Amino acid sequence: MTPEPHTGADRSPGEPIGAMLTRLRLARGLSQLRLAELLCAAAGTPTVSRHEVSRWEREERVPGPFWRGWLALVLDTPLEALESATAARRHAADPATGDPRRLWHPPTAADLLDTLDRAGGDEVRLLAHAWLAGPPGHRPPAPAPRRPAIPAAGDPPGPARLRTLRQMDDVVGGVDLAGTIDRELRAVITASPPARADRDALRLVAGWAQLAGWVHADAGQPRRAQRAWSVGLRAAAAAGDRPLAGHLLGSVSHHHLAVGRPQEALLLARTAYSGARSPASARCRALLLHRVALAAAGVDERRAAHAALARADRAANRATAPDREPDWLYWVDEAELTAMTGRCLVAVGRPMRAAPLLLSISSCRTPRTRAVYAGWLARAYLDLGEVEQACEVAADAWVAAVRAGSARAAAGLRQLHPLLVRYRDVPAVRGYQRLATAAADYLPGGDSPTHHRARAAAGRR
Repeated sequence: MTPEPHTGADRSPGEPIGAMLTRLRLARGLSQLRLAELLCAAAGTPTVSRHEVSRWEREERVPGPFWRGWLALVLDTPLEALESATAARRHAADPATGDPRRLWHPPTAADLLDTLDRAGGDEVRLLAHAWLAGPPGHRPPAPAPRRPAIPAAGDPPGPARLRTLRQMDDVVGGVDLAGTIDRELRAVITASPPARADRDALRLVAGWAQLAGWVHADAGQPRRAQRAWSVGLRAAAAAGDRPLAGHLLGSVSHHHLAVGRPQEALLLARTAYSGARSPASARCRALLLHRVALAAAGVDERRAAHAALARADRAANRATAPDREPDWLYWVDEAELTAMTGRCLVAVGRPMRAAPLLLSISSCRTPRTRAVYAGWLARAYLDLGEVEQACEVAADAWVAAVRAGSARAAAGLRQLHPLLVRYRDVPAVRGYQRLATAAADYLPGGDSPTHHRARAAAGRR
């Protein structure tokens, strides 16, 4: 995959030098070795190795003024951006602002609870950079070997309870589940302090945190979602579970795309795939590549989107049976991957190929899934000039979104809405508009006083 380059102008505010170098290198499809070779060729001196680039990205060292100048040339980014990133790195290393390299220190329960309560908006992005760059030269001590579990009354929620709530999330809205999952995540963290736990316990914390983030995002609570995902990434990294960490970052990427942050979504999707692809199963790789494809389409990198989509299809063809996958991948079956392909084809402007792949939403097992993919099918019909058909499918999507109580489904439909109402001279559009206006008040993000009553009434129908 050879993505189109980005300049430093789209960097996140306060991005430190290591994160910037990683992002710019990945955006150009370069390995650390290839970047080192290009720097040596440009500067005419063979004094930079792949290991030196790795140290820069992990921020064990900072490139000096000489190499910052050549980095600006090779990565086609303004030198001023690299200078600002160098200053941001010094700020990030200040103990008062926190250091993302703590990702590689075994977390205590207090650490994780503090992250859950106080993490800032840039926490996930900074941790993602540290995770992709890899651990520092001296690894912290690994968690202690597993000790036999001692059954007791009031044991914390375990894997069986997590599986139950994942399945419940398929049919219950995030607003209704968020409180329960938050309480149980805290119980899992405090009952078995991760610094003394085995890797299975850390994976359990990461799994609960991934679900908590997903549910908070679905409830329209982005800050709480980001904090939960930060906890999950720290626990997955400490457990050495790169596929689960990649899935966490893929979830964050998907959320950023839904709330209108496509550049951030693409960076995180590429980070997730780059860091997890080697140990991940074929089905997991297919999911992560779908995240890359959709995010690339969101910033109009169509060639990169098509390339990621083709690789996702090849990975899906090599996938094993779903029951041999990790628990957290239970929902990624053939039908879901087909619908994901259709969604991406709509995003890159190929609605004729997309529509047949999305038609399966008529038999979707959950209201939220139906609402999400029906919104994409409506957009495909609209792009094909089938306005009346688009209105019919979009109206069905709004009803399904209300039944699901899903902010994520509502976000997609709110993006579709202005495209449809441009055709308000068509009678079907006027009917659709009345329904959509009424439905929007009952969804997360509208804060209507009748929000909860409407969802309950919809569930009784």
